[in-house]
Amino acid sequence: MKKRDTQTIERKFKETCAEAKGKENRFCYYIGGLVESATGILGEMSKPLSWGMPMDKVCEKLKKKDAQICDLRYEKQIDLNNVDLKKLKVRDLKKILNDWDESCNDCLEKGDYIKRIEMLKPKYMRGEL
Repeated sequence: MKKRDTQTIERKFKETCAEAKGKENRFCYYIGGLVESATGILGEMSKPLSWGMPMDKVCEKLKKKDAQICDLRYEKQIDLNNVDLKKLKVRDLKKILNDWDESCNDCLEKGDYIKRIEMLKPKYMRGEL
């Protein structure tokens, strides 16, 4: 495997972090990829990656520095093509809208969220249908 430059890895990581949201943003914060990050252990990630070390091993090394890093868990992705929105919880419906950077200020009931998602679905699901 080709050895990579740690500075290039760190630069690309910071570029990615600048646009990160949710769990990715939190991870960037923990590692030091954001301007407002309290710690700076980016080098602890970039060096092993430059050597071609597997990500799970890098995570183990980072966990020794900050246990929160490897504790981040991702929610399951909702397949909007095959899911019955009526069976989802309001929390999941809100997450769909949030992932789309949309809101539903007038939504009071579950049915309101479903109507909003159905209305926006063609805009966000174009390439997936």
